[in-house]
Amino acid sequence: MSADEPRWRWLSTREVHRGRVRIDADEVELPGGARTVHEVDRSAPFSVSTLVVLGGDVVLARQYRYPIDRWILDLPGGAGDPGEAPADAARRELEEELGLIADELTPLHVFATNPGRSVGKTHVFLATAVRRGHAATHDPAERVRSVRMPLAELDRLIAEGEILDPTLLVARTMAAAKGLLPPVGI
Repeated sequence: MSADEPRWRWLSTREVHRGRVRIDADEVELPGGARTVHEVDRSAPFSVSTLVVLGGDVVLARQYRYPIDRWILDLPGGAGDPGEAPADAARRELEEELGLIADELTPLHVFATNPGRSVGKTHVFLATAVRRGHAATHDPAERVRSVRMPLAELDRLIAEGEILDPTLLVARTMAAAKGLLPPVGI
C-alpha cells in the first residue's frame, strides 16, 4: 500500500436487508480518521454469464428487467451458489434460462460488477457448441426467451446504443480482444 493510495479501515458490519439481495452497512474509518457508513451489496458470492456463439450467430436471452421497465437483450446468467465453481454455475444458468447445455466453456473475463457498492464479481464465459437441455419454468418472475441473431446484428445494436446490459458488452469486447470473435463492427 502506498501513502498516496490509502485504504479505508473496516470497523463493523450491520445487516440492513436480506432477501434476494443482501445489503450491509459497514462502518469504516477513512484516511485521516473520519468515520462513515458505507452500504455494501453482499448478495451473492459471484455471478456468471455466457455468450453463446454458433457459427456466425449469437444466442442471447431476452427478458423483462423491472428496474428499467423494459425488455432487453442480455446474456443467460445469474448468481453462483456458495461453494459452486463459476463454470458449473454458468452451465446451470445457461440450461435454466435458455434450455442449452454447454459441455465446454471458455473463460473470457472476470470483472467487478459495481466496485463502488458490491463485493460481487462476474465471471464471463464463451460457449461455441451447445445441445438441447431443459429450461426451468418454475419462476414466474423470470420469463426468458432465446433470441438467435447474426453477430453483425448484435454489433449494430451495440453501435446504436440498444444493448444496455454491461455484461453482454464486456463479453463481446473480450471475445474480440482474445481473437475468439472478429472486432466489433457495424
